[in-house]
Amino acid sequence: VYMLHFVFLKAFLPLHYMETIRFDELELNPKILRGIKDMGFEEATPVQGQSIGPMMARRDMVAQAPTGTGKTCAFGIPLIEGMDTSARNVQALILCPTRELVVQTTDELMKLTKYKQSIRIVPIYGGQNIERQIMALKRKPQIIVATPGRLMDHMRRHTIRLENLQYMVLDEADEMLNMGFREDIDTILKSVPEERQTVLFSATMSREILSITKKYLTDPVRVQITKSQITVPSIRQYYLEVSQENKIDVLARLIDINNFKLSMVFCNTKRRVDELTHEMIARGYQAEGLHGDMKQSQRDRVMESFKNGRAEILIATDVAARGLDIENVEAVFNFDLPEDLEYYVHRIGRTGRANREGVSYSFVGRREMYKLREIMNYTRAKIKYMKIPKAADIAQVRTKQMMKEILKIMERENLDRYARAIEKFMGEEEFQDYTILDVAAAFLSREIPAETFKEIEERPRFPEVFKKKKVYSDRRERSGRRRHTDRREVKRGKGRR
Repeated sequence: VYMLHFVFLKAFLPLHYMETIRFDELELNPKILRGIKDMGFEEATPVQGQSIGPMMARRDMVAQAPTGTGKTCAFGIPLIEGMDTSARNVQALILCPTRELVVQTTDELMKLTKYKQSIRIVPIYGGQNIERQIMALKRKPQIIVATPGRLMDHMRRHTIRLENLQYMVLDEADEMLNMGFREDIDTILKSVPEERQTVLFSATMSREILSITKKYLTDPVRVQITKSQITVPSIRQYYLEVSQENKIDVLARLIDINNFKLSMVFCNTKRRVDELTHEMIARGYQAEGLHGDMKQSQRDRVMESFKNGRAEILIATDVAARGLDIENVEAVFNFDLPEDLEYYVHRIGRTGRANREGVSYSFVGRREMYKLREIMNYTRAKIKYMKIPKAADIAQVRTKQMMKEILKIMERENLDRYARAIEKFMGEEEFQDYTILDVAAAFLSREIPAETFKEIEERPRFPEVFKKKKVYSDRRERSGRRRHTDRREVKRGKGRR
């Protein structure tokens, strides 16, 4: 009954209604609804609204949607709803390109099954002791989340048996192909039962993706999150005109003035990640770097530090950050504009996840205007121009922060000894021309030196560049008028012949 009800909604109600459907309006298991509520979700995202119905109706599906749109719940909710909790065999297999995505997908599914503890989920990935994984598999999980390489190892060992598989999910399929997993994917899909539901999620639709869809999916439902839906309104997007030598100062100012607790900074190269991380640490920020040259143990330590809040800034390359799902990221900084337009979507999707509010800042050099225009055309998003914060604004923010710290000290500490010392100095002859207020101001100036607040001079030329189309139109109009005048003069015998 539920499946027919949802298919009816999908078939006859307009898309905007499906995008705002509430989870409590769906006839889901109450225990799953409790898990969704604990995660803080009330309304389905566009990809969830368009995917849950076909999956509940046991249709094959191919969905084009970027990172950060709620894909895990889009396939996780129907999978869990359809699980046979009494079964002791693998019913669902979810393939992911990276270890990080496996861990995060498993974590999301665990939250959904918080009140359905009879459902067992096991993550399988490289870099972890395979014997430990074999022990976990002896618990007879219904759901396995795996990377292709390690899954193949278990299949060769016969420690994972898929003859009773009912659900097959390929998450971030395009990334798996980019990482060279095509042969493994073919082998796995040929090894599972033909009568199964297969669902594929991908940010792009390349020829290889379409080839897999045609070969392994049966009459699939197609879901596409359009460009107008990619950058959701909950993410405020800004750009600043910043020269290369001033980028670090501007980054620090934006973090200070907004008091961000968790933020991500994206760079285009590993070297830039290392240099920026070192510089931000030297300035007193709790920063960590993440890129492809790091060992798995280093990556795990960095991610654990960032998730737990010990690090407030994560500086990463696009490849290293692909698939990361971290809650409560308040801001994303494009320290370098991405070379690939799709990476912009992936980057800003780290904040404002699942309809939460977020903000993104892009640092743009004068020669990079064309890139910004391409991004705006691709995403159909309005990226607003922002002025660089003034030195006076930063000084005011830091002074307020310092005064709050001083207030805490005065409330918590016994300051009698220091008060007597100041009183003694104030009684000396050389201090007679000064007041207590002068002394306090001197201490504050030592903590917040004036030289740290130098103005950053940038001449904003970008708003003028956006008017180029109008200028071109005016030029063409003038040219047209000139040609028209020339023709009239020729008729009068005055023009060139």
